[in-house]
Amino acid sequence: MRSLGLDIGDRKTGVAISDPDGVLATPLTVIERRNQEDVIADIIKLVEQYKVECIVVGLPYSLDGHLTQQAMKVRDFTEKLQSVIASRSPKINIQMWDERLSSVAAERLMIEAGTRKNKRRQHQDALAAAIILQGFLDSLNKNYS
Repeated sequence: MRSLGLDIGDRKTGVAISDPDGVLATPLTVIERRNQEDVIADIIKLVEQYKVECIVVGLPYSLDGHLTQQAMKVRDFTEKLQSVIASRSPKINIQMWDERLSSVAAERLMIEAGTRKNKRRQHQDALAAAIILQGFLDSLNKNYS
């Protein structure tokens, strides 16, 4: 099952894609925030282009497990995305996934890899989306092992 991972932010949305077997997540792109409708349209284009069956949206809980203000924004965005997706492709599943510290992990990975600061800013959101998606895929694959 091919899945799309999203790290939704106020200014950028990181996007990752899985392989067709749903085992490995790879950073794909970053969508610059213009308005919600344009971001949703860009996501739908990717869903159609890659024949995605599942969308995994990172939900930013606080470290103590409570929903943050950003998490509320992400949930609102996800509800709008769900309604648009349901009208076009009702079989596509949308899942929320705890994304605590995914951006921090992405930054650390890029620092360890020696990525320059300006390049880190360009790719951090897509890598964070890949970390979110990989966590989700690992949980599915663990259940099937």
